[in-house]
Parts: sequence; C-alpha cells; structure tokens
Amino acid sequence: MSSSTEGGLPVALVTGAASGIGFGIAESLAGKGYKVLVSDINIEAAQEAVAKIEAAGGTAEPCKLDVTSQEDIEAAVEQAGKIDVLVNNAGMQYVAKLEEFPVDRWKLLVDILLTGPAMLTRAVLPAMKSSNYGRIVNVGSIHGLIASPYKTAYVAAKHGLIGFSKVVALEVADFDITINTLCPAYVKTPLVEKQIAAQAKENGITEEEVVNDIMLQPMPKKSFISIEEMCGAVDYLLSPVAKNMTAQSIVLDGAWTAR
Repeated sequence: MSSSTEGGLPVALVTGAASGIGFGIAESLAGKGYKVLVSDINIEAAQEAVAKIEAAGGTAEPCKLDVTSQEDIEAAVEQAGKIDVLVNNAGMQYVAKLEEFPVDRWKLLVDILLTGPAMLTRAVLPAMKSSNYGRIVNVGSIHGLIASPYKTAYVAAKHGLIGFSKVVALEVADFDITINTLCPAYVKTPLVEKQIAAQAKENGITEEEVVNDIMLQPMPKKSFISIEEMCGAVDYLLSPVAKNMTAQSIVLDGAWTAR
C-alpha cells in the first residue's frame, strides 16, 4: 500500500458503493487500512453502508455522488481532499432490442458506465500526478470483451471503458499511476438479479432457465463470480507487485472467452 499523504490513511473513492460489488470492495479496502469514501447516488444507502463498515472497525465516510453530474464529481473530489485509489463501479443495466430501446435509457447507460468514469478519472488525475501516485480500477464486465443480445448500450459502454483505460495509461505512463479494468462474468448482485427477471421476460422463459441456459451456459466452469474474487483482484492491482500492471483487462470469466 502506498499513499500520497504523510502519516495519514490512504484514501479510496468507490462509486456505487452502497451495495453489491461496490460495497464489497469498499468494505474490503476499509479492512485493509484505507479511509473509504462510500459514494452512491442514494446518500441514505451510503450512510447505512458506512455504518456497517465502521461497526467492523473500518474508517469510512458517505458521499452523495451521481456520476452523471459534473457538479457531484467535483464536490466528491473536494470532499475527499485527496484520492489515492479510485474505483469506478457505479452501474446500471437495461435489457431490450435496439429498436425498442428507449433513447434516454441508452444515453443514461453510457453516461453512467463510460462518461462518468472518464470524468471522475479526469478530476482525480491532477492530484495523483502531483503526488506521483494513483491506482484507478474500473469495474468493467465480460461484456467489455464479448457481446450478448439486447444489451447494446451496456456492451458498447463496457467496450469503450477498456479503450478509454488504455489511452489514460499511455497519458500517465511517466507517473506511478495505473489504470486497469476488471472484466468479470456474472457476479451475483442485486443488479444481476434484476437482469435475470428482465431476461426471463424478454425471452419468455423461467428465471432458472435464464441462469442455466443464458448466463452460465457459455462459461465452462458454470459458476457466478464472487464478490470476494473481485476484492482479491483489486488487492492485487493495488499491491506493489502490480506497479507495471496497467492498461489491462483482468478477466474473471471461468474460461468463457477461451472458446
């Protein structure tokens, strides 16, 4: 662990951190000695998440952050004071055929999944450069590498996130700053639970059939990815031995993309 602050706790900002993968990563980082800004569009949920982290002995602070709002982004960075680690995790999903995809939903997904991480990264880079330290971890998806029907906006944004990260890595190569993208297959979270119901409706099948015949069917290991696996990947990317690991897609997919 490294930090830009003498004698203080290193600071991590995690977006969409009130539940699911974001909360798991926030909780894990707090347990490893980071002060975590638990940011979420739902401030009450963020406050509840902070209470859980503090009850376990961690240091955390709630932060209201809509990643589509430049005003919120700037306020969050100001609240943090300095940020050593940025985890771009906030997400949403919408499943529909392209010709039935609401235009506003399409644009919102791209704003949350691609533009938001880009603008947050833009906001934290000056301080990271001045301290010559920073770790940026994007929570991408297997859908940054492959495609599935009815997810045009999500797949396009996640592919874009990988390309974005490669460009940033080149731009900050002279500094001790890395940026990488985690690309998991399905992680069992509230977001995925909603997807299961939506896919069942779209395909006219049961939710069990969605899990077995759509979500896990292409994965040789036939298993959801755990939040613990995601946290372990983050731990590696923040460790000293990963100082030259940058611009990479870390794929947790049970051999899905080996086919």
